Amino acid sequence: MSHTLYETKIQRVQRCELAVPGSSPEMFEKALKSGVDFVFLDLEDAVAPDDKLQARKNVIQAINDLDWKSHGITLSVRINGLDTQFMVRDVVDLVEQAGAKIDTLLIPKAGVYSDIYMVESMVNQLEMQQGLKNRIGLEALIETALGMANVEDIARNGSCGRLEALHFGVADYAASNRARTTNIGGLNPDYPGDQWHFAISRMTVACRAYGLRPIDGPFGDIKDPDGYKLAARRAAALGCEGKWAIHPTQIALANEVFTPPEAEVEKAKRILAALKEAAALGKGAAALDGRLIDAASERMANNVVRIADAIAARK
Repeated sequence: MSHTLYETKIQRVQRCELAVPGSSPEMFEKALKSGVDFVFLDLEDAVAPDDKLQARKNVIQAINDLDWKSHGITLSVRINGLDTQFMVRDVVDLVEQAGAKIDTLLIPKAGVYSDIYMVESMVNQLEMQQGLKNRIGLEALIETALGMANVEDIARNGSCGRLEALHFGVADYAASNRARTTNIGGLNPDYPGDQWHFAISRMTVACRAYGLRPIDGPFGDIKDPDGYKLAARRAAALGCEGKWAIHPTQIALANEVFTPPEAEVEKAKRILAALKEAAALGKGAAALDGRLIDAASERMANNVVRIADAIAARK
């Protein structure tokens, strides 16, 4: 093992992240009671330009008026892009007026590390100004060719500050790469396999190398639960911790995929017990169910048990 290690900065249960448009306040209370792990109130793509200012007011009111914590929800806000006239006031107004109740801010279309640095610098100053005791984390969307080209640099430098997670934004990523598809997250019949395998894998490796959480983004067809679960299973197989929901019906699907099955948890515990018994006998490996298990098996088993324990604690 290398002497250079980046431990996971902040571990949060993030099996599913529900996107809620800031311009649709009638959806806020439904999100509150949805049973989802994470909610992000959206000021960016889901809000029309003429509705941006009112959406910001709606979101600030919802953060202050609704008791998200008592419902076990981690609360995030997706701000507008750094290339817009809305981003500055998004950050300033959110932190000044509701900063004590915000867990993270989600930065869209991150292209280079300096995008993260800019928002972090603003949050640093605003937290000091407001005397906030909580620390607002940052998350970033990797959804452009530039962002993916710089994903390792973003993860490496961002991990030294507030950055906690990276999300894969499939739709904008497809547009940025001029990919010949209009699907949001589904399989492309013209591509032999998963069109997004490399991109998700690359982002996930960058996250795991530098202690960040990798999260898969949206699946556009809300009438295709099987397609959603297939996309979620592919992301989970590559190491993602969760996936977005753009409709409440997708929450249970994500929770099912990203919650370790009871049989998997029990097997992980048996692996740990068998290796503990072997260690007591001075052995570094053991056999379980006819298969060799060793230190690598222990690390994989610990991952499963850790996730299961975190989910149980949330409940």
